[in-house]
Amino acid sequence: MKNQANDFVTSLWRFFSALKLTIFLLIGLAVVSVIGTIIPQGNPPPVEYLQTISQAKFELYSKLGFFNMYHSWWFVLLLYLLTLNLVACSLRRLPHDWKLINDQVPVLDEKQEKSLSNVQSWKVSQSAGNLKSSVADILGRSFTTPVVTKVNDEYHFFAQKGRFSRLGVYILHFSIIIVFIGAMIGSFFGYKAFVQIPEGAAVTTASTTTGKVIDLGFAVRCDSFSLTLYDTGAPKEYRSILSVIDNGKTVIDKQPVIVNSPMTYRGITFYQSSYSQEGNSTFRFKVRNRKSGVESLITVTGDQPVMLPEGETLTVLGFAQDVGDIYPGFSGPAVQVQLHGKSAAAEPFALLEKYPAFNAEKGGAYLFSFAGIDQKWRTGLQVTKDPGVWVVWLGCFLLVLGIFVSFFLSHRRIWVRIGGGRIVVAGSTNKNQAAFRVSLDEIVDKLKKI
Repeated sequence: MKNQANDFVTSLWRFFSALKLTIFLLIGLAVVSVIGTIIPQGNPPPVEYLQTISQAKFELYSKLGFFNMYHSWWFVLLLYLLTLNLVACSLRRLPHDWKLINDQVPVLDEKQEKSLSNVQSWKVSQSAGNLKSSVADILGRSFTTPVVTKVNDEYHFFAQKGRFSRLGVYILHFSIIIVFIGAMIGSFFGYKAFVQIPEGAAVTTASTTTGKVIDLGFAVRCDSFSLTLYDTGAPKEYRSILSVIDNGKTVIDKQPVIVNSPMTYRGITFYQSSYSQEGNSTFRFKVRNRKSGVESLITVTGDQPVMLPEGETLTVLGFAQDVGDIYPGFSGPAVQVQLHGKSAAAEPFALLEKYPAFNAEKGGAYLFSFAGIDQKWRTGLQVTKDPGVWVVWLGCFLLVLGIFVSFFLSHRRIWVRIGGGRIVVAGSTNKNQAAFRVSLDEIVDKLKKI
C-alpha cells in the first residue's frame, strides 16, 4: 500500500514537472487568448455583435464563458496549472543547477580534461614555479582572479564568472508566477465599472456591467465637457474636466481627462470612454422682420416649436455638425427648420451658421440666421481599480531581468594546469560557445607569450 502511494506521488510529480505539460498549457492559453480577441468581451456583450450570431451560439458562448473569458473558471484553471507546472519544473531542476553554482573544481585532472571540449596544451621550458605568478596575472587581467591549488609538482588554476546566470530561467519562471498572482489579485479584489456624469453634476458611485454598485468613497464632479470634431463630423477629441471632492475638500481641481490620459485617485483610475448628449439642445436664431427691420434673438429647445411675433411658429427638424457632404463648398454647423403658418406649413429649409445669407429668402416675412447651439453633455468614464497592478509591474521587471540574464550572461569556467613541462588550458560555458572560444583563444595567446 505504501509503495502504491509512493508510485502515485511520483507519477503526479512527473506529470506536473513534465515539459510536455508546459507546451500543452502554453498552446492552450494561446488558443483561448485568440478566442478572447475574436469574441468581444463584456457581460452582456455588445448589441452589434449579438445581432451577428444566432441564439444557439449565444447560449453556447455564454455557458462556456466566452464573453468573460479571462475570468472564466477554466481560464483561471489553466493559469493555476501553468503555475504549478513552472514551480514543479523549477524544483526538479534547481538542485542540479545549484550544485553547479556552488561546486568549485579547482583541479584539472585527466578525467575532467577529457570531459571538456575546449582544451589546448603546449610545451614550455620554464618550471611551474616560475610560471605561476605570470599565469595568475594573465587570468586576473583577462578573466578574473583564479583559485590556485598545488598538487605535487603541478599548479592548477581555476577561475569562473557568471555562475549565478544559471538562475536566469528561475527568475523567468518566478516572474511569470508573480504576473499571474498580480492578475489574480486584480481579478478578485479589483473591479471595472462605468459611470456617466452630466456637466455640472457629481457622483459617488459607479456600476459594473453586471449591475453591481461600487461606492467610490469620494465624489467626482464633471465641471465641463468639450467635443472637437474633424471637418467630416467625426469625433476628433472629447475631453472632460473633472474634480474630486473627498470629505468636503476639493483634492483634485479641474483636471483634464482625455482618451489615454486618465485621472487616478486613491488607487481608482478614471478613463475617458464615451459621451452622450444630456437633455435637448438649445438653438439660437437671429430673426429680423423684413418690414420693420426689428431684429430679435430667439431660442428653440429641441424640436419644440416657438411662436414668432406674426403668429407663425418655427420648428427645428434636424442638426448637422458639418454640412460639407450635403452642400459641397460649405462647412460648419447647420440646422433644418420649418415655418408653420396659420393655415399651412412651409417647405423646410437649412440655415448655416457660417453663412448667414444662406437661404435668407426662404423666411417669408422674416430674415433668419443661425446663431449657434448650446449643448449640455454627459461624460462616460470607465472606473478601474486594480490593487494587483504593482505586483504585475514587479513581475514584468523580473521578466525583463530574467530574459537579460538568460540570454546575455553565461557561466564560464577556465582551468589552467602547469607541470611536467606543459601548460594545459581548458574551458567550458553553458551558453554562447562561439564567443567563449574567442575569449579563451585570446587568453591562450597571452599565455603562450610568457
